[in-house]
Amino acid sequence: MISEKLTHSLQAFIQHVFGDGFELAELTESDGHAGLTFLFAVRARATGEVASRHVLKVPPPGVARRGNTDVYRQAPLLRALHAAGLPVPQVPFASEDETLFGVPYIVMERLPGRTFFMWDPHPSYAREPAVVEPLWRQAVEALPGFHLFDWQTKLAGWQAPEPLQEQVSRWRRIYQQSPEPQWITQAEEVERLLLATMPEGSPIGLYHGDYQPGNILYEDGRLTGVIDWEISGIGDVLLDVGWLMMAADQHNWVEGWRSICPPPVEEIRDIYEARMGRRFAAIPWYQAFAGYRLGSIGCLNVKLHRKGQRHDPIWESIGLCLSSMFDRAREILLAR
Repeated sequence: MISEKLTHSLQAFIQHVFGDGFELAELTESDGHAGLTFLFAVRARATGEVASRHVLKVPPPGVARRGNTDVYRQAPLLRALHAAGLPVPQVPFASEDETLFGVPYIVMERLPGRTFFMWDPHPSYAREPAVVEPLWRQAVEALPGFHLFDWQTKLAGWQAPEPLQEQVSRWRRIYQQSPEPQWITQAEEVERLLLATMPEGSPIGLYHGDYQPGNILYEDGRLTGVIDWEISGIGDVLLDVGWLMMAADQHNWVEGWRSICPPPVEEIRDIYEARMGRRFAAIPWYQAFAGYRLGSIGCLNVKLHRKGQRHDPIWESIGLCLSSMFDRAREILLAR
């Protein structure tokens, strides 16, 4: 929600950074993850012309700032990726000082284009394979650039790699909050299979954590930027291609909630491996892990919605898919 306090704070920010000749314009709220995201423009007072457009991200007030709620941690990440020529927004302004907004903040450039919401894309996107499949392919083609990024040099000290076993086990306390006992039973079996078939030797690097067309901007059919890095980290990079394949795999979804016109998951894998220059036998494991992760997230969010703790009806709809996700993950793991 856009508050009067936020409006005053942004106007003060603009005057401090751009000078008294500029003012706030076009302030709107945007979708975000754990943080709060706002779009705004900087306008010249004398002419009324827009000088620049930006995105403001701040953490929710009163929430511990760690992991995905530590918005400021994205500043060094995005700056390093942008400097390396990767398609992310530049961050010209960021501060841990809470004087201005009451919380740390980052202000990014606003890239052109709009995201492709894979279940229900904006009407500007034609729902045809000839239009949509290239969007998915561009997403796959861009992914190795992030995975081959020299994080050890360019992001030294940003985050220590997280062991894969910990990434699997951390979801237990999440799915156990499920309001449906069946989901817990299914998740427990998938967790057991994941831990029993853990891959070794997968490349370690930067991962996005929610890499799919809904977090990618496109303009005129061309990828212009990868956004929403809240849950990024250092670890097994195959997490991202597994997540992308899970999103595209129609077996995970019920009617009305399947991704629109994705390419076959086998093609996603082939493009990724060709761009990385090697084969990865463990990719199906990561696809199964992605289904387990999203299923676990769904268990918690359906509970929160039903109890009125976090009103978000979309999770009730996604809840229709959770059994399918766990079943598909189990099927993939048993076939390995």
